[in-house]
Amino acid sequence: MTGIVLYLSAGQGPRECEWVVEQLTHAFCREARIEGLVCDEIEPAVGPRASSLMRVTGPGLVKFASARTGTIRWIGVSPFRPLHKRRNWFVGVRQVLEAPDVSEFDDKDVRYQAFRSSGPGGQHVNTTDSAVRATHIPTGLTALSRDQRSQHANKRIARLKLVMLMEERRVEMAAGDKQSAWRQDHDLERGNAVRAYEGPKFRLM
Repeated sequence: MTGIVLYLSAGQGPRECEWVVEQLTHAFCREARIEGLVCDEIEPAVGPRASSLMRVTGPGLVKFASARTGTIRWIGVSPFRPLHKRRNWFVGVRQVLEAPDVSEFDDKDVRYQAFRSSGPGGQHVNTTDSAVRATHIPTGLTALSRDQRSQHANKRIARLKLVMLMEERRVEMAAGDKQSAWRQDHDLERGNAVRAYEGPKFRLM
């Protein structure tokens, strides 16, 4: 196995959710480097849907990814609202297959569109048409990537996100539940965390 992609999501929530996902992604990467693994943050946590994608490669990556798959709890004070009473924040982590593993996915059915993106700001603003939108023509599902610096990298991430959507659609249809994909980002198992961190430095408990 060449690598594993981890998808971190806190679902729909306040600004704190985005921040916790971002900091947890950094913490995972620090831990990966300590264990001799290579970590690549392929999509940062941005926007109202707090989520990120990271790839881990190297020996021992299966054990590393498995130990972090599930619900992660962070215990700490909101850096944005210090008087807020909430002290427990939760992030869901799952593994994503980079290669399509859904029968209805065929690369010939995907249309890629490049366009100019303003980016998150500052030095990271894209000045070329590097953002990419991937559309699965038969289903109309679309995925967007605009945080990478090259069109090739954004195309790869958009394709990966489209594969994720296709897999969610397959699971949804198999379960006969049209709301299952939505709930994956909303209903975290808050009482069954596989790991817990605390404080602004995300110290493992």
